[in-house]
Amino acid sequence: MPNETALLRLMSWMSPSFPVGAYTYSHGLEAAVEQAGITDRRSAGEWITDLVAEGAGRADAVLLIHAWRAIANGDEELLADVAAEAVALSPTSELALETESQGAAFLKAVDAAWPTDAVNLLRKVHQGPVTYPIAVGVTAAGHQVALTETTVAYLHAFAANLVSAVVRLVPLGQTDGLMITSAIEPLLPKIAAVALATPLEQLSTSTLMADIRSMQHETQRTRLFRS
Repeated sequence: MPNETALLRLMSWMSPSFPVGAYTYSHGLEAAVEQAGITDRRSAGEWITDLVAEGAGRADAVLLIHAWRAIANGDEELLADVAAEAVALSPTSELALETESQGAAFLKAVDAAWPTDAVNLLRKVHQGPVTYPIAVGVTAAGHQVALTETTVAYLHAFAANLVSAVVRLVPLGQTDGLMITSAIEPLLPKIAAVALATPLEQLSTSTLMADIRSMQHETQRTRLFRS
């Protein structure tokens, strides 16, 4: 595939306007704001950076990478394993809803506009819910979009959605949101490099407080987001 076409597809798939409903999820940020864990640009930036570098961002990147490699190598066993592991790793019911709903919406959209046999192979080996990183990794590999670029783009989209959520929740100004995004930007290739070197069996996270906030969000009385 020409580089220009691959870039355009990544821009489309990772765009905030791509119909996966990402804007409806905060990944537990809403509970963190409600309980005064996040009150300003500094605390928001630290929370989001941790999520991207040590939490779901990096974990999703590892899952995406192994799904991409499974398609590229025609490894059905690995594809089945990574798809199942991605579902099992969701630490809370709302985070499972977040990733599985976005995964289903992503596949529905690409089936309509960018169909690929890779998605059919995924459905052959895995009949359960498909998480968002698996959907993206399989689709990118099916269209021969480069792995590193796909991973960095996914991480950027993950961070950008969290920034968008926290700007609305705290609330912060748009300039504060841009400053958080700017600070995270140089970290993304480094996080992608770590994920590229991480075996599937060594996948882990270390953002327990974010998981707890997600659990608390399930019973939060006033909510704008679904997670």
